[in-house]
Amino acid sequence: MTIAVVTDSTAYLPAELGGTYELTIVPLTVVINGWDGLEGLEISPAEVARALGTRRVAVSTSRPAPSQFAAEFRRLLDAGADGVVSVHLSAKLSGTFEAAQLAAAEIGPQVQVVDSGTAAMGLGFPALAAAASAAKGEDLDSVRRTAVACSERVTTFFYVDTLEFLRRGGRIGAASALVGTALSVKPILHVLDGEVVVKDRVRTAGRALVRLVDLAVEAAGDGEADVAVHHLGTPDRASALVDAISTRLGDRLRDCYLTEVGAVVAAHTGPGLAGVVVHRRSG
Repeated sequence: MTIAVVTDSTAYLPAELGGTYELTIVPLTVVINGWDGLEGLEISPAEVARALGTRRVAVSTSRPAPSQFAAEFRRLLDAGADGVVSVHLSAKLSGTFEAAQLAAAEIGPQVQVVDSGTAAMGLGFPALAAAASAAKGEDLDSVRRTAVACSERVTTFFYVDTLEFLRRGGRIGAASALVGTALSVKPILHVLDGEVVVKDRVRTAGRALVRLVDLAVEAAGDGEADVAVHHLGTPDRASALVDAISTRLGDRLRDCYLTEVGAVVAAHTGPGLAGVVVHRRSG
């Protein structure tokens, strides 16, 4: 049996894994002052960061159309796939999952759609796990269950310099944004049950990075774990996070990736993002 795996462009898969797994990636769109471009193909995170720093420049994002998903699903099935598992970012953060569901309903039960409940490598790890399962020749339900189980073992934390961009995009409550601004604190955020919530508040960016390391180690628990560190325009900060987490986890750290987020997440977090995704290998 051949099962194809689809995900979306917010998975931010590490470049070093290119060609390792069979994955189809459907891009989201970023709109800057009325001009739209496909994430990863036509618009970069650096362009978004520059736009966000310019007054009176509107930046927004949009999901793929159901027809885009339907076209990809049909292409894969026509090419010989017996089924498709499509894994996407949280339905509470984007309409992407809904668009994939609508397309799947049009095609039939041979297409199964999974809500990862998060984004970035929180989505990437389940997509990769599904692709690995498919590569072993597992059937449609097994590949879907692998993606779901992996999603349940993923924890996502991230730091932003300001909550303003998340507030503008409606990805976090306005009250939380106001509290953070009023206290001049640095927010550490957690993707919980598919939504962005405030996990902690610290006084400095340096302290935020220390806290991210602590949270990553706690999330890893006592077993083996994979870690992905994300950033937006701050590679040195991300490298420091990788070093600190690697030291703390020691032999329990299996795969560790460092990637810059793409234009969609950049549009909602703003420059200065630092994030950690922990995938527990068991439990």
